[in-house]
Amino acid sequence: METVLFNLIWFLPLLAVLVCVPIPSTQIKTIKTIHVATESLILLLVGYLVYSMYTASGTPANSAAAPLLLHYFTDIPWLSMFNAHYIVGADALNILLLFLTAVIVWTGILVSWNIKGNQKVYFALIQLLATSVYGVFMSFDLVLFFVFYEMEALCMYLMIAGYGSGRKDYGGKKLTLTLALGSSMILATLFGFYFEGGIQSWSIVELSKVTLPMDFQMWAFPLLFMGFAVSSSLFPFHFWSPDGHSAAPTAVSMLAAGVMMKMGAYGCLRVAMFLMPEAAKIWLPYVVLLLIFNVVVGPFIAIRHKDLKYITAYSSISHLGLIFLGLAALTPVGLRGATLQMISHGFLTGLFFATIGMIYERTHTRDITQMGGIMRKMPFLGVGFVIAGFAGLGLPGFSGFIAESTIFIGAFSCESTWVRIVTILAILSITTTAVYILQTANRMLHGEMPAKYESLTDGSFREKLVIVILVLCLLFIGIFPTWISEFLDQSIAPIFENISRANITAIGG
Repeated sequence: METVLFNLIWFLPLLAVLVCVPIPSTQIKTIKTIHVATESLILLLVGYLVYSMYTASGTPANSAAAPLLLHYFTDIPWLSMFNAHYIVGADALNILLLFLTAVIVWTGILVSWNIKGNQKVYFALIQLLATSVYGVFMSFDLVLFFVFYEMEALCMYLMIAGYGSGRKDYGGKKLTLTLALGSSMILATLFGFYFEGGIQSWSIVELSKVTLPMDFQMWAFPLLFMGFAVSSSLFPFHFWSPDGHSAAPTAVSMLAAGVMMKMGAYGCLRVAMFLMPEAAKIWLPYVVLLLIFNVVVGPFIAIRHKDLKYITAYSSISHLGLIFLGLAALTPVGLRGATLQMISHGFLTGLFFATIGMIYERTHTRDITQMGGIMRKMPFLGVGFVIAGFAGLGLPGFSGFIAESTIFIGAFSCESTWVRIVTILAILSITTTAVYILQTANRMLHGEMPAKYESLTDGSFREKLVIVILVLCLLFIGIFPTWISEFLDQSIAPIFENISRANITAIGG
């Protein structure tokens, strides 16, 4: 029964779109109610599956999914001419990423309640985007994975170009074309898996049982890793993020930064590193040099910007760099920190972009130099933004402190000198992060308030609910980190075991 419920996760958003097709656009209240009800159901469903998996963590997962510890495993022949199967399942990392996605989609719908334009189409696109992300985090067949992975780029462009602000057409095209570049790199490598694996299979489970030829791994790993890293704004493919976020409507920024950018890091870990551990050992010490831009230069660029979304976008680039630092360390603690940061940063950026969108809806500007003293008129929204800032700083008690500390410990325990140097630089860059966070909050919320803002109102009940939910998620992980760390270790173990074996093989060779 739970396996059936799990398979409904990606299908229910599509069903909501189909149900709304015959409903006239004038009945927008009915349409919005259907979408909210659908995502509420998915959120409850995923929450139940997280609880079920956590309580059953001591029992063996489906043996057909070995060496991965997957629950809710389904393997059905799909495209026989390509030998592709419908293979889905979840371990601790997948189910927590699905929960993160469900929360961000649900809150994204709530903050989009008064979106301008054709609301029927807008909410349908949100659900299609949700289908794409759910599918990526559920798939364990590379064809199925790629189909879901490709869906999000088109949905993102349509939502930015149709409902965004500023240079929305430019931002949408820049985002889409850059992601398309990453996708072409991924697709080229996936064909290599199929033909070089020797088993003519697209299954991640089956491919993990074979050792791919080193001459293939040496070119395929950097191509695949960087192809996925495009979505996560790893330097030098970071340039789409600020313009894309700036032009996007609030919910799209929440989804892009909160979950879509995690798809890239997830692909690097689940596909590139897991299936090519030998090449990972060779290439990742060089990849870590790229992180100097993300974790050191990114915060300095954020300081000089005045647009709230640009500031948050460069903040995300910096925080996502820490995920790759944890991956590059190739230690159990580093991998744990990287996966914790995926979850933590998703809730953090969701809160950041939600509060920015709410403030923009009232002030009609994101330029912090044109604001001042708005805390007096919007205390709840102001406090929500400040909490997001403190969480981004890694304040103890919030999830960011746990995730970043774990990454730093795991990375510094790595034997690579380069990894240790970048770790020290990342720790020192926390000071730079504090500068732009405190500077932004002070200029926006304090000081003399312009007369034009005298009529501003605080958040509605719906908006306050969004802020409270996201803050509670950040606090829960920060105050009770043990359960999620131990839970994620179940996902990390098979990946690290593959990497450890690769190390022994390399030495033995």
